Amino acid sequence: MAGEKKTVVKPFRMTEKEAEKLKSDAKQRGMKESEYIRLLMSQKPNDYPEIRILLRDLINEVNAIGNNINQITRSHNSKLYREEDRELLSAYMKKLNLLVKEVVDTLGNQ
Repeated sequence: MAGEKKTVVKPFRMTEKEAEKLKSDAKQRGMKESEYIRLLMSQKPNDYPEIRILLRDLINEVNAIGNNINQITRSHNSKLYREEDRELLSAYMKKLNLLVKEVVDTLGNQ
């Protein structure tokens, strides 16, 4: 793709603010605006190591919480369920929700 001749021109409109952001982002990376737009189009999640790290950490935490939830469920099915188990389960779910929200907020700000 890099060696292909670029023959198609795509004019499009943007606001002054968008145009300035495009210009500054491209300049910050030492690229022409057109090169920067092509880079953005070709990127995949694997191109963002910080996202991979966030998702890996989230997956590890979800797995740990899932193991704890499984233990509580096993206790419940064995008729050994206690009030503390219900409280723990609620705490784990709150922690899981907070972790997911944190990752979503972080990804939304990039």
